[in-house]
Amino acid sequence: MRTEAATLPGSPERPNEDWAAAALPAAGAGGVVVVLDGVTPPAGDDGCVHGVPWFTARLGGALTELSASRRDLTLPEILSLAIRRTADAHRGTCDLSHVRTPQATVALARWDAVVVEHLVLSDAAVLLGSPDGSVRAVLDDRLDHVPDGILRSREATDRLRNREGGFFTAAADPSVAARAVTGTSPRTRVRALAALSDGATRWVELFGKGDWRDLFDVLDAEGPRGLLQRVRGLETADAEAGGTRRWKLHDDATAVYAEL
Repeated sequence: MRTEAATLPGSPERPNEDWAAAALPAAGAGGVVVVLDGVTPPAGDDGCVHGVPWFTARLGGALTELSASRRDLTLPEILSLAIRRTADAHRGTCDLSHVRTPQATVALARWDAVVVEHLVLSDAAVLLGSPDGSVRAVLDDRLDHVPDGILRSREATDRLRNREGGFFTAAADPSVAARAVTGTSPRTRVRALAALSDGATRWVELFGKGDWRDLFDVLDAEGPRGLLQRVRGLETADAEAGGTRRWKLHDDATAVYAEL
């Protein structure tokens, strides 16, 4: 079993709001991989005195501990409980009803000798590589259906945040766990898996340098750091060429790769 993780901040002037962990072995067998991508709020009030890095660390820690120790709970149940725990940790000091209260996207996977479970919420990704070389991408594409013009408006985006017809993130409402994309695979059908923040999936989704299988091959050959360095090179080259395909030059980027 081999597990590797890498993360790069989008800017040296801002804290990295991604968070990642791997627990091996979890509860005596198998393992757990967690990647969170904190949602950077627009300038102004978000009702919280702690900030996004605090939130992703609290939520990520709860997800890792519960996924590893509570094999009796499903991944949606674990996400729901982790959100509740995190909300309880700052309910007394912060306005959790604020639409921009700290929140994050989620990529979560857990496996044992029999089954591999996965969960994705918002624009993170889980990739499942099979022994025959095929790769399945588990994605929550609801954000992709929101027009760019809306996403460039704070007010318009807020009207769709954690609402029907919009998109969902892990914030302060435990019921959002039921909105996650989930599933299971036989352990024999998964050779390796990866969890990625959207800063890492840019290699496919923004720059189109290959498909998900090609990205998985990069992880196999070069590991997560190799993938992230490729993304950084593409971002820099695009900026130097006057490209406008991204809203910001670099994004926080995180990848975890696990050979089962």
